[in-house]
Amino acid sequence: MNIKKKEISDFNYYSFYTQENNLTSITEFFLLGFQISQYLRILLFLLFLVVYCGTICGNLLIISLVSTSKNLHTPMYFFISQLSFGDILVITDIVPNMLHILLNNGATITFISCITQLYFFCASESFECFLLTVMAYDRYVAICNPLRYSTIMTSGHCVILTITCWLLGFSIILIYIIKTAKLIFCGTNIIDHLFCDMVPLLNLACSDTFVIHLVIYVIGIPSVILPTTIIVVSYTYIVLAILRIPSSTGRQKAFSTCSSHLIVVSIFYWAMFTVYIIPSKGQTPSISKVVSLLYTVFTPLINPIIYSLRNKDIKKTIQEALYHRVNL
Repeated sequence: MNIKKKEISDFNYYSFYTQENNLTSITEFFLLGFQISQYLRILLFLLFLVVYCGTICGNLLIISLVSTSKNLHTPMYFFISQLSFGDILVITDIVPNMLHILLNNGATITFISCITQLYFFCASESFECFLLTVMAYDRYVAICNPLRYSTIMTSGHCVILTITCWLLGFSIILIYIIKTAKLIFCGTNIIDHLFCDMVPLLNLACSDTFVIHLVIYVIGIPSVILPTTIIVVSYTYIVLAILRIPSSTGRQKAFSTCSSHLIVVSIFYWAMFTVYIIPSKGQTPSISKVVSLLYTVFTPLINPIIYSLRNKDIKKTIQEALYHRVNL
């Protein structure tokens, strides 16, 4: 395994350098991936390739349907299309390099590329946290204040909320990325993971990571804890409002308007909390990799399936589009 390193000369010259003269600074990492037989790696390669293509096609289908069908020009579907953009960004950031790792039984990645991958991954997930919160607010207004829905969730208001989600997601994570980029990495450059993730990368740092962990907790409040709280409160009011509906048909219709979003939120936060919140003590690297796959690869695939299979409007639009093509 060829490990490329850079000799140290001066600590204050750049963040890669170390104080000790006998230490060297890592300029690239080696991602191990799955250390399994070639046959299994080929099977995983084909599986992830199919999942990647299916995810891209499914999310692009939703984006195109929402943008072209007048029946889907509503705030809820506009937010769904934005979620599809986020899913495409997440899986494109992770899977192509993962496929390369599987084919070559591991692969090197430069420090800059590693930090860039980490940034887009964290920023995309942070954006989705904010967007899912906005979608919960949209469902809250639709069910708890239906008479004011059209005046509150105007097209301009929806665009502003979405732009805010994108800006917050990609700006708030910069604090963590800048601090991580200034860490000193020396010794081994082997990352026993599928991509450049927070925990495996911090484990290789030679310098003190206390500030980084502090930053993670600080940015976790506005990007994870606050959105989670808003979603829980919103759905508490939604459930209470649904229970007050006298007819069972009305309750079922009201719940169906937010069931897809609730499923997506549950999957998203379950995967995220499993990877980053629940203590990983005693968890093997293999288990950690599998859990990360659920979070980064399969969740972006599940989202368009949920919204297409459980949503009558989208299914109807797909059927109309297919019928129109057949009769051309």
